[in-house]
Amino acid sequence: MRTLGWALAALVALVVPLLLPNPYYLHVIGGAYITGIAVYALNVIVGFGGLLNLGNAAFFGIGAYGVALLEMKAGWPFWPALLAGCAMSAGLGALVGMISLRTRGNYFAILTAAIGVIIYVVFSKWQDLTNGDIGIVSIPPATLGSFALSSNVSKYYFALAALAVAILVTTAVRYSLFGRSLIGIADNENLARAAGIDATRVKLIAFVTSTSLAGFAGGISAAFMGTLGPNATGIDLTFEQLLYLVVGGIGTLAGPLIGTLLLTGLTQWLQFLEQYRFLVFGPLLVVLVLFFPHGIAGAYARLTARGRERRAQPVAAATEIAAP
Repeated sequence: MRTLGWALAALVALVVPLLLPNPYYLHVIGGAYITGIAVYALNVIVGFGGLLNLGNAAFFGIGAYGVALLEMKAGWPFWPALLAGCAMSAGLGALVGMISLRTRGNYFAILTAAIGVIIYVVFSKWQDLTNGDIGIVSIPPATLGSFALSSNVSKYYFALAALAVAILVTTAVRYSLFGRSLIGIADNENLARAAGIDATRVKLIAFVTSTSLAGFAGGISAAFMGTLGPNATGIDLTFEQLLYLVVGGIGTLAGPLIGTLLLTGLTQWLQFLEQYRFLVFGPLLVVLVLFFPHGIAGAYARLTARGRERRAQPVAAATEIAAP
């Protein structure tokens, strides 16, 4: 059923340009896909590792600025610039992780938030390199050989392919021995250490994986949007991504995508209310969190698990009766 659900979702995503040919809708959905990549990056460290990283948007911005500056000022092609942007995010993630992972609980969240604010200030004040608050415009689109992905449809499929890569990476992490060790550390770190797991090393690798995936999302966003400003690195963007993750389901594979698409669609649907849309948007979020504390994907997983348990009970009872 899980495989069938993903297959149906992929089929729907592939035919969206045929169902919604409007360029505005394609741009909004493509942007939601890229935001979903950043939410998947957050899910690796928050959902699997149980560590609240409040600097996710900063690493997103490093990847975005890395791609934009390497393309426009150094003349690099897009794909090498994207790899370099991911490497920059991963390198800084390793440095920050070696420092921040020495702390626990709220101190880790505060330290990563402080790093995020520092990076935001650097991008907004370094006029010679980043143009400060003005930002960077006319960023070249991604290319495939000699073909520029500049049309609305090609940019949509470009964002969809990048999202597929992020989902595959997250799935590989979740079901690998490393991912299971990470989840075990999040559940009970002392027990994991007693079982021989190097908790510090596992958490550092998870943090680097998360930051490199966030940098990947930023690099894709720079080519997709064509413009970039320091607001792309603000801590408010991290809280927005965290909200998508909570609504969709922390620690699930479908949750980041469900939460991002649902709240993005809800925001667009309430545009006609203008500044009053938050009077509707806020209570709806409260209702979602109250009735789905484990997120939408988490609630579905629990319901299906209960259904399997109920179906298994008569079989177990019949087995016990027949055993004598």
